[in-house]
Order: sequence, then structure tokens, then C-alpha cells
Amino acid sequence: MSLDLLLGLQWGDEGKGKIVDAITPNYDIIARFQGGPNAGHTIEFEGNKHVLHTIPSGIFNKNSINLIGNGVVIDPAIFLKEIEGLKDYDIDLETKLFISKRAHIILPTHKILDANSEAAKGKKKIGSTLKGIGPTYMDKTGRNGIRIGDIINENWKSKYNVLKEKHQKLISNFKNQLDLDFEKLESDFFDGIECLKKFKLIESENYLNEAIKKGKKILAEGAQGSLLDIDFGTYPFVTSSNTTSAGACSGLGVPPNKINNIRGIFKAYTTRVGSGPFPTELFDSIGENIRKVGNEYGATTGRDRRCGWLDLVALKYSIQINGVTELNIMKSDVLSSIDKLFVCTSYSIDDKEVNYFPYEINSKEIVPIYKEFNGWNEDITNIKEEKYLPNELIKYIEFIESYVGVPVKLISVGPDRCQTIYRNL
Repeated sequence: MSLDLLLGLQWGDEGKGKIVDAITPNYDIIARFQGGPNAGHTIEFEGNKHVLHTIPSGIFNKNSINLIGNGVVIDPAIFLKEIEGLKDYDIDLETKLFISKRAHIILPTHKILDANSEAAKGKKKIGSTLKGIGPTYMDKTGRNGIRIGDIINENWKSKYNVLKEKHQKLISNFKNQLDLDFEKLESDFFDGIECLKKFKLIESENYLNEAIKKGKKILAEGAQGSLLDIDFGTYPFVTSSNTTSAGACSGLGVPPNKINNIRGIFKAYTTRVGSGPFPTELFDSIGENIRKVGNEYGATTGRDRRCGWLDLVALKYSIQINGVTELNIMKSDVLSSIDKLFVCTSYSIDDKEVNYFPYEINSKEIVPIYKEFNGWNEDITNIKEEKYLPNELIKYIEFIESYVGVPVKLISVGPDRCQTIYRNL
């Protein structure tokens, strides 16, 4: 058996958590492969709403193993809060959640470095979540990091102190240091470390490859969207890891030839949190309406999400670099009652029309060229079968499929796991 991937194709917040939760019964193992607690995977079922930051989104299925892979960076304090938030769900966490020994740890000083660095940028801020993720990945590539496997060694605190002192020297160089309670951060950190020690800390790459040999069904879960990839996203307004399908291989230790289906998730429109280019962004009442109806506020930061029309140029680019084999469209219900819909099919750059995602997206004025569609004035949140969906929505989806060359096999019509329509194409 091989491994399936689930990836976000925009700037994050596509609804990955909902889909992982919905399809988890089809898999034995759910494995998170990159990112950190900057993720906010929202899951709704049976009147409950839960946001996961580090723990894989399959955790509510009692029959599956959930694994945090080596490509993830873990904040022990946030991890502890997540575990405490799951206590009411009758989940045997210590037997159902595995953690890679090779995953890196976010230190309190990483958070302080992150906050001071972002503040020092002034108007040139990246839009960091200030979780210490960027500095942690910097230490990882700089070969200074501390990994999960280190915390079970006797000398790990001395290693921690060496890195802490290095960070404190860097922090002292900032002219206007932020007033953060380091003692509280450090106390919460060590409480989280003790919590982590209770779980199965494993060589996850060996575990997953052996599971593949045994015929286990595995789903790899990404955290941030493809357009935030450190290499292929809208750099420098990106995250610090590889969010694309290639990142699943390095973030889990599985070879490319074991990857089977690549499921790409996108919203029926586009959103973005933080700074960076956004060609189809709306600054009018329609954009505000999408924000309110779609509840487009960051699950991790609480910040307003920027909202705009669907960008097919960017979507096709993400499909290309990921090798996507099927699509899932999310939040189609949010577009109900909008008379006219618009979809970006190309860009105008320096008065030239282009249909590819350009390197110059940060440096030149990008004018979107739109195709117009009729909207639908109908509540679709209770529809269970495709045949009952408005014809206008079907035409909208069919145009997307023809443009990107990949079928849409799932339509989400609401936030709950049951508000999901599977298409037999």
C-alpha cells in the first residue's frame, strides 16, 4: 500500500482540517509532515468545534494512529494546551499519538526572537504568527536545533541552556526589545516537555515505511498552503518550510514512489492572512460580506483574513508543482446570494497578458483578468447530493475543472463534517 497526500493549494486556511477529519475513517495512519503551531485546523462535528495546531486532524477517530513527523516544529507549551483541550473527548491519546524523535522543538527564546525580529521590520513586516517557527527552522538548518529525541537524554538541559544563551545574545542586539515574560514562557515550556515525554517518541521514518510494507493506509497532512512554500510561494511572504508534495517526502521520510493520490484543497474564493501579494483581493462590500459569511478570521491569530475572487492562475500553478490528482472545493456555500461571481483566468503585467504565476508577483503591478459567472440565490448547506445543487454552482465547478485539468471530487457546503458531497466521477 502507498501513501496519499492532502495539501492546501492557496495561502492556507483552505479547510484541510475538515477534510482530514471527514476522510480519516478510510486510513490507518494520519501523519502531519510540516509546519508548527501556526496551523489552525478547525474541525466541527456533532455540535462541537475544535481547533488543532500541532496534533493531526485525524485525532477524533479512535481507530487511527496520528503521527507528528520529523518536518514539524513543536512548541511544548502549546502542545500541552492541545492535549488538555482533548481530555473531554475520550481519546486514548498516549496510545494513538506518536511523535518523531527528529522533530525540532520551539524554545521560549525562539518566540522572543520572532517577536522582536518582526517588530524591528516596521512597515516591512512579513505577517508572522510570532510562534517562534521561523527562528526554529533557522536553527534547524544552522545545525543548532534541539529535537524531540534530545529530551530523553540526561544532558539535554545543558544543550538547552547553550542554545538559550546564544538566543539571548541575539535578542540583546534589538534596540527596542519587547517586554515578554520569559520566566512564564520557560515555566510553560518545561511543563510541556514533561507532557511530551509521556508519548511514544519514535523513529517515524522507519515506522511509516514499515507500515507501507504491511499494507497500511496512510494520509499525509500538510499545515500551510502551497503558495506559502518557502521555495515556490510568494517569497518573502511565506512560511519557513516546504508545504508542497515534495515536503511530505522530506517531512516524513517516505520516498516519492510511495505516493499515490494527491488531494488538493481550495476555497471557492481566495483568502490570505498577513502581508504579501494578492491580485484578486476585494476591498468592497462583497469582500467584507465573504469575510463575515465565511467567518474568515484566523483560527490561530484571530486576524481578519483578506478575501477575494478565485484565482485560477495561482490555483493551476499549485496543482502543477504538487502533481495534484483530485480537487476538493471548500466553502461553496459562502458564495450563495452573490448575483455575479468573477474568476481570474490570467494576469496583465506591463500591459501584457500572462496565464502563468510570475516570479515578479511581488515587484510589479498585477492586474487580474476575470471571467464572469452567474451566482445562485439558494441555501445549499443542507444539500446531500450533487444532483440537488444549483446549476450555476455546477457550471462554476465545471469551468474550474476544464481550466486546471483536474476533477473536483468533493464539494463542501458547510463547516460540519456531514456537510460534504462526494462526487462519483
